[in-house]
Amino acid sequence: MSPLPVADPGDIADLSPVLIVGTGLIGASIGCALTSQGVEVHLWDLDPANGMVAAGRGAGILGPRDPRDYRLVVVATPPAAVAATVAERLRWHRNAVITDTASVKSAVLAELQGKGLDLSRYVGSHPMSGTQYDGPMTAVPELFVDRTWVLTPRPENPPQAVERVRRLAVVCGARTVTLDTLEHDTAVAEVSHLPQLMSILTGANLRHADSSHLTLAGGGIRDVTRIAQSQTGMWRQIISANRSAVRRQLDRVREDLDTLIGALDDPDELEAFLEMGRSGARSLGGKHGSEFSETTTVVVEIPDRPGALARLFSDIGRLGVNIEDLSVEHDQARDSGFLSIEVDPARADDLRAWMREHDWGLRS
Repeated sequence: MSPLPVADPGDIADLSPVLIVGTGLIGASIGCALTSQGVEVHLWDLDPANGMVAAGRGAGILGPRDPRDYRLVVVATPPAAVAATVAERLRWHRNAVITDTASVKSAVLAELQGKGLDLSRYVGSHPMSGTQYDGPMTAVPELFVDRTWVLTPRPENPPQAVERVRRLAVVCGARTVTLDTLEHDTAVAEVSHLPQLMSILTGANLRHADSSHLTLAGGGIRDVTRIAQSQTGMWRQIISANRSAVRRQLDRVREDLDTLIGALDDPDELEAFLEMGRSGARSLGGKHGSEFSETTTVVVEIPDRPGALARLFSDIGRLGVNIEDLSVEHDQARDSGFLSIEVDPARADDLRAWMREHDWGLRS
């Protein structure tokens, strides 16, 4: 992860003190980011053990302040509890701006509007970052660095309230994007919720595989199924809350699946479908937001022992070849793995020759 950049002192002053309600991975990581920048952070969690672990990780302190003191309250509870918690905190913290980290915004807003509350101090937001892990033990202050943090303000929000939530994201190292709630939910269905379900579908399909066949599994299927290992209770809440947008995406996948099945007997149609997938993947762009560019993969065998990666990277660095991307595939039978290194095609042959000269094994 990239290091957390030093925040502007004015941003910090506008936030302190902050209350974080819910100290799982996201809440505790926000706390760690803010405290590392000098923001005063207080923590509350329905499970006291979670709060104690988060405090031990440097996310903040557990001692309460007067409810009127807080300038910002961040609700980072499980999705199903967000609306009720936001409503509760709006009543308790009369001087605070309230935001949340829920990955579905329309359902939360609709539930809050049904309560007849003044929602001018509520500004929804969604940090687009996380891992397949959960809980405060895995919290890190750098979790949001260079990641997108969506703000979903509404016309009744005062500019200073929106600005306070924007500063929260900036102090955590994120880039901010502003969307309305419906557009946000459509976007996350496309780029987050559907990929999660496709990973789960691939993992679920493995139940039909003979156990002896699973020994053939390589890095590709492990990459696809990695996020399927995420906490199911949380994803049940997320998908249920955004089911309308997710259903539209699944309908499109069903149409594409029918097209693919129909193309299996026609090589030209099949290749056209495969190319459509390549084109879609390239539309995501390359690193740092640049346009997608072709790379060549060089696969190096690497022993599973301390210092091996450091030596490999040092050797590559001496050659002056930039690593565009990389991934690791572990050998199931030996104490070694294969590092797939993506490099500029013009430097691939140089790198292969250099690797052989320095006694690194290559896989063709």
